Amino acid sequence: MTKLKLGPLVEDRPVKITVELPAVTFRDLTRYAEILARESGENAEPIEPAKLVVPMIARFMATDRAFLKFRRAAAES
Repeated sequence: MTKLKLGPLVEDRPVKITVELPAVTFRDLTRYAEILARESGENAEPIEPAKLVVPMIARFMATDRAFLKFRRAAAES
């Protein structure tokens, strides 16, 4: 079993986002969605690659030490 950084996606209210990705990034995002769906269970529905963007950005920000340090400093002031 593959250990992906993203776990199951939490359903949340939709957020509209428009972004242009390089073709290679979109192919990788599509492949990631396929693997995540497969890891979620045998009868898992395909995941739309666009639905991965927000959780990936959130995960990135949650693990960026410099960003977290800045957020803590901003909250203290």
